[in-house]
Amino acid sequence: MKLLIDMNLSPRWGRLHGSEGFEAVHWSDVGPADASDREIMDHARTHGFVVLTHDLDFGAILAATRDAKPSVVQIRADDVSPEAIGAVVTITLNRMADDLEAGALLTIDTARMRLRLLPVRPPGKEFGA
Repeated sequence: MKLLIDMNLSPRWGRLHGSEGFEAVHWSDVGPADASDREIMDHARTHGFVVLTHDLDFGAILAATRDAKPSVVQIRADDVSPEAIGAVVTITLNRMADDLEAGALLTIDTARMRLRLLPVRPPGKEFGA
């Protein structure tokens, strides 16, 4: 799996995931620091990355556009350092790899995770209603 780490997360995430067998690159290594979330999403989609972020805007973009890619992993925790939540994120990425490759919005916190397959559907339409 290829991970594109958003600017709001430390570049240390790239080193952690690289050591775990993922291809990981921090946005600061491929694009400008002031890039919009849409620019980051476009780059991820074009180059086959899953976006790793602490920013809820990426999920909102997926809901608004109803795009099927790129997958987004949102870390929701007070301490988003790899030292604090990295093991949970790595285990969850490995467990959900097939869904993320297909297209998913994954939210991870220290106690649980939530997975929504893409494209995100309006409430009441999740199961073909």
